[in-house]
Amino acid sequence: MTKEFLREDSKMLEYISAPEAAKKWGISERRVQKLCEENRIPGVAKFSRMWLIPKDAEKPIDGRTKHGKELHHE
Repeated sequence: MTKEFLREDSKMLEYISAPEAAKKWGISERRVQKLCEENRIPGVAKFSRMWLIPKDAEKPIDGRTKHGKELHHE
């Protein structure tokens, strides 16, 4: 379920939910929630108890893996 919200600059942004992002990125819903809490997804917003993730947001690099740590420190 995609949601649209009007930004201050009058542009419409489309958002997806944490479960939708989890499916899109191939990770758990809990991991998506954690990334949202850590502000690792640009443009993320919380509406009531629901995380809203920009539809075009890219999956953040996983800094927990060796490869992710190497990319993070470049």
